[in-house]
Amino acid sequence: MAEDDNRRTPVTPRGARTRQALIDAARVVFERDGYLDARLTDITAEARCSTGSFYTYFTSKEEIFAAVMEMTKNEMLHPGVSRVSEDDDPVAVIAASNRSYFESYRRNAKLMQLLEQVANVDPRVREVRQERARAFVERNARSIADLQERGLVDPDLDSLVASWALSSMVSRLAFSAFVLKEIPDGDHLVDTCTRLWCNALRL
Repeated sequence: MAEDDNRRTPVTPRGARTRQALIDAARVVFERDGYLDARLTDITAEARCSTGSFYTYFTSKEEIFAAVMEMTKNEMLHPGVSRVSEDDDPVAVIAASNRSYFESYRRNAKLMQLLEQVANVDPRVREVRQERARAFVERNARSIADLQERGLVDPDLDSLVASWALSSMVSRLAFSAFVLKEIPDGDHLVDTCTRLWCNALRL
């Protein structure tokens, strides 16, 4: 598997551009047609490249979908870093992180809807979703543990369990607001999440 992965890693700037063009095209097709109706021929047509080029870098629709979701994960995983420093007021850090997460989720709402839908029927996509969730939870758990070491939050909390609970809350709220449209969008989302997050940690 590692050898196959290395074979598909672009070794030239042109190869990197082709691979990125395929990922960008796949996003357009997935958002336009949905996951089940998206076809590899539509992706290669959108990317203006051959089917052979597709198979140089990807083996299947599932794999390029995972690559698209990896890009959105990287965008959403580190919110707030350009707004505040980690040395700033932790409440301000949490608020900025929540705001950036919601903004990013709003931009990626169609893909997030597809991820939820397909994860229910495709085990490979389910693993993508689980890996994505773990990445967010582990990041937030480290932040909670750091606040505990600094004596700023409840030291008796299990940082990992607390992170699962709070991360799930924010993720589900974003899904309800931007996919299901059950909750009006606005600053109250950030304010409410930040207050609940801080109250839960006893910050």
